[in-house]
Amino acid sequence: MKRVLVYTDGACWGNPGPGGWAAILLWGPHRKEISGWEEHTTNNRMELRAAIEALKALKEPVEVEIFTDSAYLKRGVTEWLPRWKAQGWKRREGRVWKPVANADLWQELDALLEKHRVRFHWVEGHSGNPENARANRLAREAMRAAQEARRGEPGSG
Repeated sequence: MKRVLVYTDGACWGNPGPGGWAAILLWGPHRKEISGWEEHTTNNRMELRAAIEALKALKEPVEVEIFTDSAYLKRGVTEWLPRWKAQGWKRREGRVWKPVANADLWQELDALLEKHRVRFHWVEGHSGNPENARANRLAREAMRAAQEARRGEPGSG
């Protein structure tokens, strides 16, 4: 089975506000950089979107190592996801059951995880990892495109 390394990042100006996501896919001598933006979103949604789009970019089932500086993304996949699924995408807050935040994206990510063998790794942001730094730059560039689109500036979107 082929092995792909993926570095992801999400960024948001305000929370919510305009946001961007990015992913870098590395396999053998190949490299693919992808990014995108949304005009009104949150940082957590952009972190999830980066992982989703990276997995969607894979054309066949592979072994994937995803490196993220988002504790929310890593813990969500490795700790919370099985419980959320078992509880019907709800979480308990005291005695009240509430919908899981960003359930639409968690469900999309969950379906993609079933197609591949995926392991998530947390990396400290802004710690000198060159691929994490590149993903951060790409996400911030995409976020700026979202800001321009929000302001209606020419050349946006």
